[in-house]
Amino acid sequence: MSETKTMELDTDLGRIRGNVRGDMREFLGIRYAAAPRFSYAELTGAWEGVYDATAFGPACSQYRTYFPHLDVPERRFYYREFREGTEFTYSEDCLNLNIYAPAKEGRYPVLVYIHGGGFNSMCNSENYLDGAEYVRRGIVLVTINYRVGIFGYLTHPSLTEKYGRDGNFGLDDQIKALEWVRLHIRSFGGDPENITVMGQSAGAISIQYLCLTGRKLFDRAVMMSGAGAFPKIALPKDHETTQAYWQQVIDTSGAKSFEEFRQLSDRGILAAVEEVKKVRKDNQTSCQPVIDGFLLKDRVDRLIRHPAELPYLVGYTNNDMFTGVIAHMAHKYARQTKGYLYYFDVDAPGDQNQAFHSSDLRYVFGTLDRSFRPYDETDRAISARMIDYIAAFARTGDPNHEGAPVWTPGGKKALCIARKGIRMGRPGYGKLIANTFKGDPT
Repeated sequence: MSETKTMELDTDLGRIRGNVRGDMREFLGIRYAAAPRFSYAELTGAWEGVYDATAFGPACSQYRTYFPHLDVPERRFYYREFREGTEFTYSEDCLNLNIYAPAKEGRYPVLVYIHGGGFNSMCNSENYLDGAEYVRRGIVLVTINYRVGIFGYLTHPSLTEKYGRDGNFGLDDQIKALEWVRLHIRSFGGDPENITVMGQSAGAISIQYLCLTGRKLFDRAVMMSGAGAFPKIALPKDHETTQAYWQQVIDTSGAKSFEEFRQLSDRGILAAVEEVKKVRKDNQTSCQPVIDGFLLKDRVDRLIRHPAELPYLVGYTNNDMFTGVIAHMAHKYARQTKGYLYYFDVDAPGDQNQAFHSSDLRYVFGTLDRSFRPYDETDRAISARMIDYIAAFARTGDPNHEGAPVWTPGGKKALCIARKGIRMGRPGYGKLIANTFKGDPT
């Protein structure tokens, strides 16, 4: 790994201090917006003095702050996979982003990554994330935070009364981050007229919703394990429908009013959510984007009939989360949008979990060497090829490039990525219905 040095740069917002690693400049923890609790964010402006962007900013407050539940096999599995040994600071003042850019001045395509985590967790500094491999290919990578859990998706009549809209703080944060990138990325060597957004799981689903807002926020989209219309049971609810769920959280906290609840500590609020989770079955569907009449103006299964006219790249893994559902969504959406479809069939070495949900992330970011798993040269070659495809897509909207197997769009066939090679083919809908975490490495 290259020695890390510091440098300073003049931007349209003021002077900023960042790191230099080899041929890459990185600017970490840049605040793009601010928001009081249960309020919509506003973009930040210029700063005074020199902004210190040499270290990651805080992750957004979430259940993992106080209630990691490492006794649950699935959570223990993902903790070992992506978070073990990494220190995180949590705060509600978390609307920050990281920029990885070539050290050489230029006007480079921009790739903005939206993390997953079921709308309830994770952040922009997970240890699978790094921009070095994209920078080597002439791409500026931006990774963003957005509010999650109750701080991102609470609904309440008081909000409608105050703002004329309700819920979707986290989705609105993503819009603010993309607006910030459009406004300011030129100062960091990025091209504001060439922005690709990429997300995985809840990040991919978020992109789907962003595409349905009617706003021109980006030029093309990469959606990993979360593209297309969900089954009716998982579709976003009307904001008024989820208000009863959050009112039960407020009642459980002991607060006598919404304003009193707003003043509780973040731990007190998250503890109330934990108690409600024990007695309700609609926790996930109540804690995600809602039809608010502002960002999402109609049912998603109706809106998605007319997707934004963008180049799309979508895919899934062989042991994805509810593999058959995710696969069906991806195939259907690739056909509908004439997008590029991939099928990731590379079983993770070290246990029996196959290509589990999120196993493609280290390949996509070139961070295999940060894992405990015994990845080898074949894995590294697959990773390089995947990054090449995504970088080409970010440049032009077409992932094809010299020396690579031709990837045809349209969804009838997928680019099948396997240890034995990469080729166009007709994959099945996955080996399992859902990830069962066999052979837990912990």
